[in-house]
Amino acid sequence: GERRIIANPNCTTIVSLMAIAPLHRAFGLKRAVMSSYQAISGAGARAIEEMEVQVQDWVAKRPLKQAEISPRQIAFNVIPRIDAVQDNLYTKEEMKFLWESKKILHHGSLRATATCVRVPVWRSHAVSLNLEFDKPVTREAAIETLSHAKGVLVEDDVRNEIYPTPIDRTELDEVAVGRIRQDISVDGNKGLAMWVVGDQLGKGAALNAVQIGELLLSR
Repeated sequence: GERRIIANPNCTTIVSLMAIAPLHRAFGLKRAVMSSYQAISGAGARAIEEMEVQVQDWVAKRPLKQAEISPRQIAFNVIPRIDAVQDNLYTKEEMKFLWESKKILHHGSLRATATCVRVPVWRSHAVSLNLEFDKPVTREAAIETLSHAKGVLVEDDVRNEIYPTPIDRTELDEVAVGRIRQDISVDGNKGLAMWVVGDQLGKGAALNAVQIGELLLSR
């Protein structure tokens, strides 16, 4: 029979692609490097509780118990492993970024790599992106493109401390982009570096599922 399953992509991929997709349409994405800083809530309620206990024990100067949910202590630490390790030593979370980006962008030849890291933040994922394009692109052109992208908010004035952080984006629908600048490691003005933050429990999961449903109902 006809298959009627629609997959909701991985939350980190969604947050990243909200910024990547409009730039790809405008300038032709060639290569993407993504480093994620993923909130503990992405690991579930028990992981949140474990971090809370670790923080309370640390404040009370009690010895911290051995981590059971996270692979290592998460309070005041970062853990460079999310999901199962694959044969190529990437994690499944990292490979999902490559697999899903190629599929969503309809870009089978995209070159991409990722490093996914769990950080002691309650909610909202952040990603650092380094993007290489087929066409030259300026910071100003990127800001113009992203400013017109639905569901994207540009917060970019680093000299005046304007950039998105996980606390600022929690419970907000838009994915915010800041720290937009030329990637000086790419020749010909064909590279951009940027910082993207989104609530992975909102746009990264539930909101995205609702919007997919609304899109289907409108057809």
